Amino acid sequence: MADDCIFCRIAAGESPAQIVYEDDTVFAIMDIFPWAEGHTLVIPRTHAPTIWDISQDDAAAVIRAAHKLAPGLRDAVGAEGMNLLQSNGRAAWQQVDHFHLHLIPRWEGDPLVQPVSPAAGDMEAIEGTAGKIKKALSGA
Repeated sequence: MADDCIFCRIAAGESPAQIVYEDDTVFAIMDIFPWAEGHTLVIPRTHAPTIWDISQDDAAAVIRAAHKLAPGLRDAVGAEGMNLLQSNGRAAWQQVDHFHLHLIPRWEGDPLVQPVSPAAGDMEAIEGTAGKIKKALSGA
């Protein structure tokens, strides 16, 4: 537990939250700064700031819980779609330094907009980056 972490304090029962799901590994709460009705956060109980810090078991538990929650969340708010968003580091919009997954219900015509428009990339650059990733994964 990180004493200065709001999610750790919620997990310990020291801070209030609207908990909609919990098990031994994760819990899910309503986001208090929602982007849409039903915006829910799935959070591991064990403190891990980012994807680079979380254990594989806890990461898998977050996804399992999201999979379990998604149908009920969709049905509760009548969502037509759902975004799953997970941010790591300030450059990626992370605001709480404890890994968490956003479940954001969506509707056609809602006010949320796609942050960028997809455009074809430079295939040589894509190939070069793929090579760098493969090299990094192989430990070479």
